[in-house]
Amino acid sequence: MSMEFNPYSRELHEDPYPVYRWMREEAPLYRNDELDFWALSRFDDLWTVVHDPETYSSARGVTLTANAAEADDEGMADVLPVMIQMDPPRHDELRKLVKGPFTPRQVGRLEDSVRRIARELLANFVEHGEANLVADFAAPLPTMVIADMLGVDRADLPMFRRCSDAVIRGDSDDRADRRAAVAAGQELAAYFSHIVADRRQDPRDDLVTQLAHSHEGDARLSELEILGFCFLLLAAGNETTMNLISNSAVLLDRYRDQRALLVDDPSLMRDAIEELLRYDSPVQVLVRTTTRDVELYGEVVPADSKVALVFGAANRDDREFDDPDRLDLRRRPERHLAFGHGVHYCLGAALARLEGKVAYEELLAHIPDFSVTTDHVERVHTGIIRGVERLPIAFTPARVAA
Repeated sequence: MSMEFNPYSRELHEDPYPVYRWMREEAPLYRNDELDFWALSRFDDLWTVVHDPETYSSARGVTLTANAAEADDEGMADVLPVMIQMDPPRHDELRKLVKGPFTPRQVGRLEDSVRRIARELLANFVEHGEANLVADFAAPLPTMVIADMLGVDRADLPMFRRCSDAVIRGDSDDRADRRAAVAAGQELAAYFSHIVADRRQDPRDDLVTQLAHSHEGDARLSELEILGFCFLLLAAGNETTMNLISNSAVLLDRYRDQRALLVDDPSLMRDAIEELLRYDSPVQVLVRTTTRDVELYGEVVPADSKVALVFGAANRDDREFDDPDRLDLRRRPERHLAFGHGVHYCLGAALARLEGKVAYEELLAHIPDFSVTTDHVERVHTGIIRGVERLPIAFTPARVAA
């Protein structure tokens, strides 16, 4: 039986995993003529690609719309230089300049701050017995964490959230969404240009100041590169963690025996986050462009071809994982691709893991019996992200200790 893989299909967004299974078994090198891309879905194939940036370039965009022939709108790479759309050596030079605050050791120092934010958000709704988990908890938590890191006013959080949402929804087959994404990127660039100028004159103990004064030898970040990094941190950092929290809530409601494991033994949380990331990855698809002809599965993928890396499929590949369609929070996956790998391994992975761990330690400590109160979970409709638009939940009212 033949199936279609269209990353923009709303039917696919509801449950992509049957299509992914078919791709891995029947079409490991998939071709979509209408949208003009190839796709890979097996774990080992993706592992090879992400470790070969010379053959599979990120410089022409990492979404299908980034270099679509019919998309005459200016892409984000034309507005701001962002590392995710760069190849070595410049990518590596920039990463060295910005990686310091995102090492596991440095991120670990943020745990108390992240926990305070989580409790602050919980205190706003746990007494009510009901909430929209996305709007009340999953979305604001990473936004507040990143805003505090950047040293910007929390009053600007609604603007960050709005722009972040617009940017992610820019990977769409709707031209209006793409134009809104570019406008959001420009708005963020204008906002942060003022912040950067201020920090150059008046340094503070925040991430923007570190970026503005970061150097290694003679290498420094240009103003546009600083703006691009702030943009990437807000857009990618917000969305990945928000969807990790939201997707996990859906799963823990569906598999309550697994949730009970965490309630009974919170020490399992660190490994559980890895399994939740593997099982329903927030980033489902990213794209590379071939720099030369590549032969795969008896076919030639020509140079300058778009190749979709279907991370969501690779993370359910039974060649890599035993019984991959079973959620097992005691599983310790030695490797997965929820954060990619290789030179573009997600710089914020340690931060996302910390936020996910703290979010569920606090959530299950206060409302362990939450239940999703809708029969149909509203999914985000983009070509790269698997997430939830809104998630109504109910629970036994509780209090957050001062």
